[in-house]
Amino acid sequence: MRLDKYLKVSRLIKRRTVANEACDAGRVFLNDRPAKASAEVKAGDIITIAFGNKDVKVEVLSVQETVRKEEAKEMYKYL
Repeated sequence: MRLDKYLKVSRLIKRRTVANEACDAGRVFLNDRPAKASAEVKAGDIITIAFGNKDVKVEVLSVQETVRKEEAKEMYKYL
């Protein structure tokens, strides 16, 4: 799955366009490398997102095309 779509489906970022812009601005890292929005995400990957002065680091547990709001938190775990 594309990184921008994963960020939206997992609800780490609310909208896919915002996720896309964050990737273009270099604020999203996949396995400690700057990531493009089109990068492939798989289970076990580490995603780091820079929100202003705070970094959010998560490990991908599962990749699903569609998921309910209550189950979105089960797609990743905070590190």
